[in-house]
Amino acid sequence: MTSPITSNIDRAIDPLAEGPSRIQKRVASITPLAMDDIAPSAVPTLKVMRLQAPQLGQSSTGSLLSLNHLLSSTLLLPDSFGVIHVGETFSAYLGILNPSAEMSVRGLTVCSQLQTPSRRIALPSRLDNTPCDIDPKRGVDAVVSRRLDESGPHILRVEVGYISNGPKSLRKFYRFNVTAPLSIAETVTRGGDAMCLVSITIENIMEKHVGGGGVNIISVGFEATDGLIAEQISLPKEDGNERGQTSAVQLYDTCGRLEPGECYRYLFCVKAESEQAALRGIACYDDLGRFVLTYHKAMGELGLVYSNVVVCPPTTFLSQENGANDRKFVVHRSGLSADVAAASAHRTTAGQRNDDGSLDETLPVTVEPIDPPSTMTLSVPTKVTLLIVNHSSKSMNLQLQMRLSDMTGVVVCGPSFISLGEVPSAGGSCAIDVRLVALVAGLFSVEGCFIVDLSTGMELQQPALFDVFVNIPDEVEEKKHQR
Repeated sequence: MTSPITSNIDRAIDPLAEGPSRIQKRVASITPLAMDDIAPSAVPTLKVMRLQAPQLGQSSTGSLLSLNHLLSSTLLLPDSFGVIHVGETFSAYLGILNPSAEMSVRGLTVCSQLQTPSRRIALPSRLDNTPCDIDPKRGVDAVVSRRLDESGPHILRVEVGYISNGPKSLRKFYRFNVTAPLSIAETVTRGGDAMCLVSITIENIMEKHVGGGGVNIISVGFEATDGLIAEQISLPKEDGNERGQTSAVQLYDTCGRLEPGECYRYLFCVKAESEQAALRGIACYDDLGRFVLTYHKAMGELGLVYSNVVVCPPTTFLSQENGANDRKFVVHRSGLSADVAAASAHRTTAGQRNDDGSLDETLPVTVEPIDPPSTMTLSVPTKVTLLIVNHSSKSMNLQLQMRLSDMTGVVVCGPSFISLGEVPSAGGSCAIDVRLVALVAGLFSVEGCFIVDLSTGMELQQPALFDVFVNIPDEVEEKKHQR
């Protein structure tokens, strides 16, 4: 066995080691603070319990007429922290007791920390101030709280310090697991140079247990990045039937109840808030913001869940066909000019060389429609304004060509080759009007746009400008019905 360690102060006042006169001199030289350090103290007892709402009671078979299912006169502490989900506020009760009937606990200090998979967080409480003493058969307590924002193993670390023949301490660790109650998936579609449509899908991935596993969605929102604003897109609310009464289905749909395995989908429009942000546009990989959701569990526990940061998707990607790398544009008919401008600015800032395969080197000149029409009428010419931007580092003598051989359904009406003149470098632009006419009814992509540098002969094929639905005129529809 290891013998107890005796301090120098203990040996200094040992009557068997020194004479009485020397003892008096030693004791007289000890300060009151040192006397407190060597005075005995009781050993405190630490109790930790999670504060949570009770679960719904579920009686077993044959216990309906039994008295065993009722609460007894003795309250028992749970043997674990139970099920904890991301977004909930974890609250723990800390109780420090003095079991001694004669001695006090002196110089008590309490420190609590929550260790997550990525960091350590200090949990403040009312016991964090100056040290205190606990009288015999007394105790002190405190409550610590923290909202959980990540899943995985967590450890609650509680350290209690006291003074008894010097500073002493005892530590306890409580390990528990935090799981995600909801799965959040997002899909982003670009709707212009300065607008994106964000679709959020929420799925309840909790398991059914005693409490049911269902949640109630209280509120949803989208916290947009600075300079952007988000608006939720939803169907108009129905007032009810002819008598003004709300059906059971409508009432259930509006309550926000989400059982395990079920999902909801929300749609948001994220666009530029200020004029300066609108001029810059929203380029690929720009932060749009994050989705936030508030829910209630069966017994009213409040949860707050955030999604990952949603980013604007790119408009192009490299695809492989027949073993060869071909550059094919997959665009949402918008945002291409903003992406090329962002790539050019990044290459200039990073000091990259030319011919590095960046987007501005692949497509140094872009053509995009300004507020293109979503529908056209058959055989009726429609004017469309095109914006041409030169993203390269040198000015170009450009010509816009709308080639009929590459156009289907919707073709150019009027001049198909238009000289633009000298377009300045580094973002120089010009706008021209072209007239298009639909030859066939249906859904078509306006293609066949080329940019030619008249000085060098370089040709740049542009991706499809936009999609349009061609309607049949009302007069033609009426004649068909008359026949």
